[in-house]
Amino acid sequence: MKHLYSLMPLSPEAVMMTDSTGPNSSDPPLRVPESRAPQQGPVNITYVEFYLHKPSIAAVFAVSYLLIFLLCMVGNGIVGFIVLRSRNMRTVTNIFILNLAISDMLVGIFCMPTTLIDNIITGWPFGSVVCKLSGMVQGISVSASVFTLVAIAVDRFRCIVYPFKQKITVGLSKMILVVIWVLAVSIMCPSGLMLQVTKEHSVRIRTGPLDANAAAASRPFYWCRENWPTQQMRKVYTTVLFASIFLAPLALIVIMYARIGLTLFKTTVPPDGRGSGSGGTRDDGGVGGEGRPTAPADRRQSVSRKKKHAVKMLLVVALLFVVSWLPLWTLMLLSDYASLSARQHRVLNIYVYPLSHWLAFFNSSVNPIIYGFFNDNFQRGFQAAFKFQLCSAVLERQRTLSLRLLGRAAAGPQGNQPPAPGARGLVSRPPSGGAAEGPCWGQEERCVSVSSEGQDELELVTEGPVEVSQV
Repeated sequence: MKHLYSLMPLSPEAVMMTDSTGPNSSDPPLRVPESRAPQQGPVNITYVEFYLHKPSIAAVFAVSYLLIFLLCMVGNGIVGFIVLRSRNMRTVTNIFILNLAISDMLVGIFCMPTTLIDNIITGWPFGSVVCKLSGMVQGISVSASVFTLVAIAVDRFRCIVYPFKQKITVGLSKMILVVIWVLAVSIMCPSGLMLQVTKEHSVRIRTGPLDANAAAASRPFYWCRENWPTQQMRKVYTTVLFASIFLAPLALIVIMYARIGLTLFKTTVPPDGRGSGSGGTRDDGGVGGEGRPTAPADRRQSVSRKKKHAVKMLLVVALLFVVSWLPLWTLMLLSDYASLSARQHRVLNIYVYPLSHWLAFFNSSVNPIIYGFFNDNFQRGFQAAFKFQLCSAVLERQRTLSLRLLGRAAAGPQGNQPPAPGARGLVSRPPSGGAAEGPCWGQEERCVSVSSEGQDELELVTEGPVEVSQV
């Protein structure tokens, strides 16, 4: 099986050498002669334990996977909520980040539970449909994450290295996302076709004490794997996946971020707010009499710092992806190309693969933390989304109360009695010293536009080109 986020299938030899502790854990795996059809003769059946690890190790696996699962669901869910809740956050880069969060959530939903079960018990406990579905979704979500990171790097590259070329629009970014998912599905189709549940006839899983009727105290051993016609075809497909999902994206990301870094360090920000100028100063007050930069110069320098900050954030995301995925890809290549002994297979399958998969899951879980730690726009978007909901609820209650007071005033004894003093003020604006009327009085416009705070900075940092003059 070539699951990108699932455990490599344990061979019967590797299963026989687990560290599980069952009723007969001190004994080696039992080989019991069992007769088949008369023309085939007896065959040795190996009985293995149901659990792969001791209870303490299994508990460590379960807790560690549960922690990153919760982190993945909560973190990526918040990222998606922020982008979808605020229209001002729906920029090209944030749309790509939203797609990355969606693919990471798919990883958490479809990959983490099945991988944890694979790490704890022997064999494949689910059916053929789950085998194919989980393998396909795992590979597709991983591929979509990688291709989205490349799309983010391309967008940054165009905006910073070639600032005056036409930018990627929101509509074009959505088309790019469609291409990303189609490409991810296409590249994982061979895996989905080859994945199937296979029954191992020479191994059975022990479910109780073995006595005279060993078959009644055991069950068949199934595993979910890619059944390629030849080992050479498996190697070719592994190489294609490695080149298209890891090596080529890594090369593109490194090259583009290197160019971005060189461009940022070779440019200066003009002190005036308008653009070029060899001297970088203005004769009409671009620099104050005391030698202090003007407000536009401060703003341009602030934008430059924020843009560098954003590039660092995206670079850290890419580097974390490399560090998280390199161990797993190394193991996959070793499994297909290296001639490993039975003991080496045991160490890889029982201990190293679970750790490598945990690192890959960690990448899907830590991405939203990086966005929140490095990106002020996501912090403002998070605050704005909840402030907007709170203020909207308060303002709605205040409007309802105002309409009721106006209705009662209009329905007075004379029918044409003017509204009570102060009733009109409840609708339009608070009286002087309106703080007594509640925290959201006079804040309707601020609540509506709170998610727009720093929108100019957002467009400049995540979308717009840098207007700089070459040194």
